[in-house]
Amino acid sequence: MQPLKTIVSDKLKTEVYATRAEMGEAAGKAAAAHLRRLLREKDEVNVIFAAAPSQNDMLAVLVAEPDIDWSRVNAFHMDEYIGLTADAPQGFGNFLDRYIFSLVPFKSINRIDCTAKDPAAECARYTALLKQYPTDLVCLGIGENGHIAFNDPGEARFDDPETVKVVTLDLVCRTQQVHDGCFANLDEVPTHALTLTVPTLTKAPHLVCTVPAPTKRAAVALTVKGPVTEDVPATSMRLHDDCVMYCDADSGADLI
Repeated sequence: MQPLKTIVSDKLKTEVYATRAEMGEAAGKAAAAHLRRLLREKDEVNVIFAAAPSQNDMLAVLVAEPDIDWSRVNAFHMDEYIGLTADAPQGFGNFLDRYIFSLVPFKSINRIDCTAKDPAAECARYTALLKQYPTDLVCLGIGENGHIAFNDPGEARFDDPETVKVVTLDLVCRTQQVHDGCFANLDEVPTHALTLTVPTLTKAPHLVCTVPAPTKRAAVALTVKGPVTEDVPATSMRLHDDCVMYCDADSGADLI
């Protein structure tokens, strides 16, 4: 399986595949290869996962990969809404339960609490966990507005001093959640969330970024071809020493 196109922008490599399934296979196998190598080198490995329909193809391949000792892997996720009920299907921890957390035997699963009454205290709690378990691998996507995690334009800082913070979600970000089928209408989408910051994600040594669908076409083009800027938070990946972005022919149409 070969990509239709490979583009290198600064340090970021982008591979465009003919189909979403091929993109997912390439990204899932790349994440699995990172895990196998890291598990040969370390007693435990710490991984941060994005929670979004864009990740489904990659996650399906990853959980089916053989010879990964999940009992030595600690799992985290990169963002969470504020104000959902604990059992809300839109909660990112619950999404990851369905697509990976419940499917492989992790050593630990560390969720951000969407019901936390004190968001600042929850940020501090999760910050302490991330410091205790330094990240080895991040499996992420990018948003229609170019965000990574919930670091939207206007909120993203490439030099953010925080590890986890409370953010206000912009209109494009909230509308994307409706496009993705996670909420029936905009009024249902929370206005605030907790997110790992840009440097929290990009300081991990390895990033696997999976970005399918025509709704991401403009964001992918800006990430690859535009200036490196906090106005397109995903361009921070162009400064990373080991990041590959996997696209399908729809998201990567402007790159082919």
